Amino acid sequence: MVTPLSPYGPHGRRRAGALWEEPLGEVRLTPPPHLPATLGCDAVGMPARHGMRLLSRLPGNGCVFADSDWWWWLVPAGSDADLRWPLPACYAPGGYVPDRHPRLIRRPGGTSPYTPPIPLYLVVCQLTGTEPAWTVPGVGSRI
Repeated sequence: MVTPLSPYGPHGRRRAGALWEEPLGEVRLTPPPHLPATLGCDAVGMPARHGMRLLSRLPGNGCVFADSDWWWWLVPAGSDADLRWPLPACYAPGGYVPDRHPRLIRRPGGTSPYTPPIPLYLVVCQLTGTEPAWTVPGVGSRI
């Protein structure tokens, strides 16, 4: 999966038709060794200008990484299923993000490296002024 922030996909493969001359490359965000990521890791990024507001509004936070331009929250793999993360949020499958030297800026207080994805999604929607939207599989009932 190629992120809109990088002309490269996972492991540095160049995307066809990319406009950039200089590669950013990518790096994979991983939690500290004492926090097992048993559900796999994806990441949700927001521009740094939203970072502190987002962090302060979440009921629980997992590992948060940041560089000068973006803040990234680790979420369980597949947290994009049936969700449309609103712009300017960026969903990074596998936790592969542009290599701008992100560093771990927040460790969770508990034993999970993850930020709960639904509260994160709702707060991102609130900050961006976007109405939450997800698809729900058809539910039938018999009366």
